[in-house]
Amino acid sequence: METILVTGAAGFIGSNLTEELLKNNKVIGIDDFNDYYDPKRKEKNLEQAKTHDNFTIIQVDIRDKTSLQDIFSQHKIDKIVHLAARAGVRPSIANPDLYQEVNVQGTRNLLECATEFKVKTFIFGSSSSVYGTNEKTPFNEEDELNNIISPYAQTKKDGEELCKEFHNQHNLNITCLRFFTVYGPRGRPDMAPYIFTTKILTNQPIDKYGDGSSQRDYTYVADIVQGIVAALEKNLEFEIINLARGKTITLNQFIETIENVTEKKAIINQMDKQEGDVPITFGDITKAKSLLNYQPSTDLQEGIKNFMEWYQNE
Repeated sequence: METILVTGAAGFIGSNLTEELLKNNKVIGIDDFNDYYDPKRKEKNLEQAKTHDNFTIIQVDIRDKTSLQDIFSQHKIDKIVHLAARAGVRPSIANPDLYQEVNVQGTRNLLECATEFKVKTFIFGSSSSVYGTNEKTPFNEEDELNNIISPYAQTKKDGEELCKEFHNQHNLNITCLRFFTVYGPRGRPDMAPYIFTTKILTNQPIDKYGDGSSQRDYTYVADIVQGIVAALEKNLEFEIINLARGKTITLNQFIETIENVTEKKAIINQMDKQEGDVPITFGDITKAKSLLNYQPSTDLQEGIKNFMEWYQNE
């Protein structure tokens, strides 16, 4: 049984991952429970994990390196999955300094602790946003990242570069996983699936930015968790890997899918295209299939249905 540190453990992906890891491992979860959205939601995300004897949750900010070192001193940590970050493209445009502090300096703090305390493997949660306005699709890990259009995306690119630096200097095994538009149970309330579902069910208009032709590679959270677990088990020396569904859905198709599942029509409030939004995300998952045996299996209709069941239980 290994001890795995999960940062951002109370969040959307972090809490789903934590439950999966607890089947075979000890998990030390850390989260700062900030008010980006209601911290009570994050507490609720961990209800299941807290029933396990092998789970510990610690409230800490990853900018606080001394507190992080204390955690590493007290627990023999074998591996790290670093998911903690300030999320969201649009808020990063309003507050770029905060995103830099948490997402870049926080990542450096964790990499330094991983090196100091001889951790075996470090998984970094990156983002498809690093591809920016790439015109070549699907996005491949070898593509040059010259088209970044938000501070959030820049912090994720900087995080990957820090990972490369620490691998080269200290021989730390690191895998950077680029997540593509993750959705599913416990999805954040600031994300489109949650917002659209709420508004359609309560007969409120949804803001549709642009003509609805923008495309996203929606990836179900259980498929993302499967990819993370595989990366933990592989202990690759240094890799950057896309975790996506490998298919795109237009905004119009996405709205239609929620309409089908809710059996209600959306009221559309037509808006101009929004700053920081990219026209398409589309991940090439050849590398994930080859290195991680990654097999995303949940299509959008099924995923939205599962999300809806969770949402109604909430």
